[in-house]
Amino acid sequence: MKVGARNRIIAKVTDIKKGGVMCLVKVNIPTSSGMASVMTLESLKELGIKKGDKVEVVVKAVNVLLMKK
Repeated sequence: MKVGARNRIIAKVTDIKKGGVMCLVKVNIPTSSGMASVMTLESLKELGIKKGDKVEVVVKAVNVLLMKK
C-alpha cells in the first residue's frame, strides 16, 4: 500500500490489548523506546497482526499506523 508518510520504522509486536471495539498494539522499535498504536479490532483482524509479528510503523502527524511486513 502506498502512503504519503515518510517516517517508517521496522518493529516487533510485543503486546495486544483488546477492548470492545478498539485494541492497543504495542511494538518494540530499534531504540530503547517503545511505541503503540490504537486501531479497531476489525483492522487488527484484517491486517492479521499477532504478537511476535514484524510490522512497519508508519508515523505521520499525530497518527501511528502499523503495516504487516
